[in-house]
Amino acid sequence: MSYFIKLGLVLLIITAIASGILAYVNDLTKDKIAENKVKAEELARIEVLPGTAKFDKQSVILPPVQAEPNPLKKQVAEGPLEFVYYSGLDTEGNLTGYTFVASQYGYSSEVKTMVGVDTAMNIIKIKVIEQAETPGLGANAATDVFRQRFEKKQISELKVDKDGGEIVSLTGATITSRAVTNSIAAGLQILTDAVGKEEER
Repeated sequence: MSYFIKLGLVLLIITAIASGILAYVNDLTKDKIAENKVKAEELARIEVLPGTAKFDKQSVILPPVQAEPNPLKKQVAEGPLEFVYYSGLDTEGNLTGYTFVASQYGYSSEVKTMVGVDTAMNIIKIKVIEQAETPGLGANAATDVFRQRFEKKQISELKVDKDGGEIVSLTGATITSRAVTNSIAAGLQILTDAVGKEEER
């Protein structure tokens, strides 16, 4: 009996040490990870809105909403939500367009997409910047082949083919395709409304 008690204590000590090491490493790297994430988003903004020399950060506050129930993830919005977007300016200060991050839960992860649109709200380019979807299926949302399907599209065209739209879904990954498409459409509508209100002032 004492053998099993000793074994349990040894395992407990090993687990405690391992947990402590992991917590320490996480504390050391969290700032660097956050910094790398910011840099990655900056590069993505430049990529989806070429010809831009400067980005001005802006935001609008949205009313709280109850997210659609998802059996894979609890999604409950608490309090007002902030929608962040960037106005792009060229070297002469002319408006080149806008960028924003669209985000929605896909098949197994949150899929975040950087979106660049021109001043008429036509999509210039998109880039999936964060996802953990199924390799070979939903993960293909990050490929050039998929993102090219969004170029020059307007908000009215942002539906996957399975829903009667023009965006051809990834083979075997309709849920991921729909998450990307619908999140971009939702973000583009918010951006359009926000820019319209700014122009009215």
